[in-house]
Amino acid sequence: MYHPTTRVLAVLELLQAHGRMSGAELARLLQVDGRTLRRYIVMLEDMGIPITADRGRHGGYALMPGFKLPPMMFTDDEALALSLGLLAARSLGLAEAAPAVASVQAKLERIMPDSLKWRVSAIDDTVRLDLRRGTAPPTNAALGVLSAAAQVSQRVHLRYLAPAVPMPEGQLRPARETGRDFDPYGLAYYMGFWYTVGFCHLRDGLRTFRLDRISEVRPLVAAFQRPAGFDALEHLRHSIATLPRKFAATVLLQTDLESARATLMEYMGLFEQTEEGVLLHSQTDGLAWLARQLASFPFAFRVVSPPELGQEVRRHARRLLQGEG
Repeated sequence: MYHPTTRVLAVLELLQAHGRMSGAELARLLQVDGRTLRRYIVMLEDMGIPITADRGRHGGYALMPGFKLPPMMFTDDEALALSLGLLAARSLGLAEAAPAVASVQAKLERIMPDSLKWRVSAIDDTVRLDLRRGTAPPTNAALGVLSAAAQVSQRVHLRYLAPAVPMPEGQLRPARETGRDFDPYGLAYYMGFWYTVGFCHLRDGLRTFRLDRISEVRPLVAAFQRPAGFDALEHLRHSIATLPRKFAATVLLQTDLESARATLMEYMGLFEQTEEGVLLHSQTDGLAWLARQLASFPFAFRVVSPPELGQEVRRHARRLLQGEG
């Protein structure tokens, strides 16, 4: 059963930072109802935190005068780094992010001088990060257990819900849940989803699993040897770029390798430097889609294969010249 420790601590930090606060305001910041908030107040009182409560229309909650927790001390650069991290946390699909962010922000406001508080507030008000959301895990449990297990090279057992898959004969293989022992090498957030990469003992090979499809994960009394220098994000990018699809295409880009990688997303395919330019080896389910992507490139290119891609590029070019797309 989920124990809302994060929200309980967030109540404490908000009261320390703002003094007296109404129940409605606290509930809004924590995204809970009034009854749940009152339960959190009782939990704090059971922990020995002295809280006063005034009832009525203008009532609210406050810590007893003179009660203070020892503050955490940060340098200016550390506080700014934490502020940027909080912005990212809101967009990374993390469960229970709202109360955790509210709690940390309250801590920062409590210990920062006014000048630094203004700089941090400016970041929160004006900086926006483009971290597109996908499907978030229902809780942070899998993320915490897997990252800890990867750190100490500890095997885990997980239950994974594989999605329904279309079959060649037009039928749909239903979704199914399987259990497996797994050696987590690392985790990565990529294109809106959280993934873990490691060795799957059920399939006897390197596999990638989405965290939002993991229903259970628990540590085992077994260790493993993680490959030296393993980069989960790099492996994930390469796997997606080379995933077999309906069409395999090769395009010669009239640029250098550094510019190609800086301009194009990694999922477009693999890049190969040659004397003539950079070869893009791409897999796609739609040649028309790839033709539109090529047309947006800031450098010249030549289709090497298949011939059908060249036809799609010419067709798209005619539509552009006619002002149709």
